[in-house]
Amino acid sequence: MSNVEERPVEQDVCSAGAAVAAEPDLEPLHPRDVPLGGTRAMRVRRVLPNRDRRMVGAWCFADAYGPDDITGRDGMQVPPHPHIGLQTVTWLIEGEVLHRDGLGNRALVRPGDLSLMTAGPGIAHSEQSPPDHSPVLHGAQLWVALPEAARTTAPAYEFHTGLPRLDVPGADVTVLAGELGGVASPATVHSPLVGAALALPAGARPRLPLAPGFEHAVLVLSAAVTVEGREVPAGDMLYLGRGRTELALAADRPAHALLLGGEPFAEDLVMWWNFVGRTHDDIVEARTDWERERADAPANPRFAPVTGYDGPALPAPVLPNARLKPRPRYHRH
Repeated sequence: MSNVEERPVEQDVCSAGAAVAAEPDLEPLHPRDVPLGGTRAMRVRRVLPNRDRRMVGAWCFADAYGPDDITGRDGMQVPPHPHIGLQTVTWLIEGEVLHRDGLGNRALVRPGDLSLMTAGPGIAHSEQSPPDHSPVLHGAQLWVALPEAARTTAPAYEFHTGLPRLDVPGADVTVLAGELGGVASPATVHSPLVGAALALPAGARPRLPLAPGFEHAVLVLSAAVTVEGREVPAGDMLYLGRGRTELALAADRPAHALLLGGEPFAEDLVMWWNFVGRTHDDIVEARTDWERERADAPANPRFAPVTGYDGPALPAPVLPNARLKPRPRYHRH
């Protein structure tokens, strides 16, 4: 998914220099509403990057959307757009998303499927609800920052069905990425992390195993979920810090949530629009390449064009007047 804001916030810049041990271990994070593609577009709730916290492990971007009634509407329509330095993760509770990318991949993502795209030095893709889409769209789009050692890895796309599940009384737990409780996902990751989808029936009181060396957070997608005794509404995230071996959850109504975690990311990052780099110049170079290739279609592009999408590619926003400068990976109060 693209960040389609015309003026991406400059605060989406983070530094690994902050001492993780000094961070709060229970921190509520509230989303902001963002229109996805024009004035009539669907809206998403963006909780990462956040004013108070910009990453959880390598997870650096999280949008939740729906449940939205898109009967008679276009639903999600995100034109071809570029990425560098990250992986995109699409997870659906209801509906469908049609993925196309510059590698020639085309996949119809449905609930239970994992769509994982690795950008490396550059890839373009589009995402849209198919013409014969279901009446409701509900899901999440996440980004994982690539560590320095993987930034030049070749762009790639993976589509996984039948993901492994962790047997936990009172919850349906699907392991999307990494490992949880000894259950490992087949999805390719480049740093120690975990991502799991949680489906909780009414009255559920599950307890999940956690890796104490990871920091964790829970993103609630539907209905309120009580996380470690705190009620978290849909669209919000509760950051949990490090050192926990277990996570207590409760739901009075059927609910869906995502557990995200990983080793605190040890590298400085600069995030702007759809790019994750290390310096201001990384961002400028990627934007320049995208705009030139979007207009001229050279023989050997950095961002291979997306075929099959009916419409123009997304133009890049204007860069801010000042250089993008590192800021702490979390906000010290």
